[in-house]
Amino acid sequence: MPDGGFNCRSNRSGAHHSSLHSTLSVLEGIETYRRQGYQYQLPKLLPMANEAKEFILLHRLYKSDHTGKVIDTRFLRLTYPGRWRYDILRALDYFQYAERTSDTHMRDALEVLLSKRNKDGTWNVQAKHPGAVHFEMEKAGKPSRWNTLRALRVLKYYQNLTPQFH
Repeated sequence: MPDGGFNCRSNRSGAHHSSLHSTLSVLEGIETYRRQGYQYQLPKLLPMANEAKEFILLHRLYKSDHTGKVIDTRFLRLTYPGRWRYDILRALDYFQYAERTSDTHMRDALEVLLSKRNKDGTWNVQAKHPGAVHFEMEKAGKPSRWNTLRALRVLKYYQNLTPQFH
């Protein structure tokens, strides 16, 4: 899309603005493709990925670039598995996986993540997305091994932006 991100509805509904959901999904795919050593079209994909990263950062991972208000409060709920849906932990985990250096545009999302930490140092599953599951791994509202792992990985990587974590 012209704003640097992606939107799966652009072909069907004529969307004019990128979606954080679609943009993050595409970025995860490009990064996995790159890490697996594939080269076909990579010189075209990497600049697109850089623009898409900037699109997410422009939104401070969850805020309107026009008003500064939260785009969708569901972006602040930590889920696992995330399926195709966007949330700040999934975005922060992507950025550390892609080895994106720290950026002050991440600070607000990191502070939200820190505020969600339980007293025992874990993070809960705060929401579940509908869809078929083969077995229930973790229950919503309870501490999550997966969210805790991802949150700790993010906070370790971005420790310079999260001094209160240590």
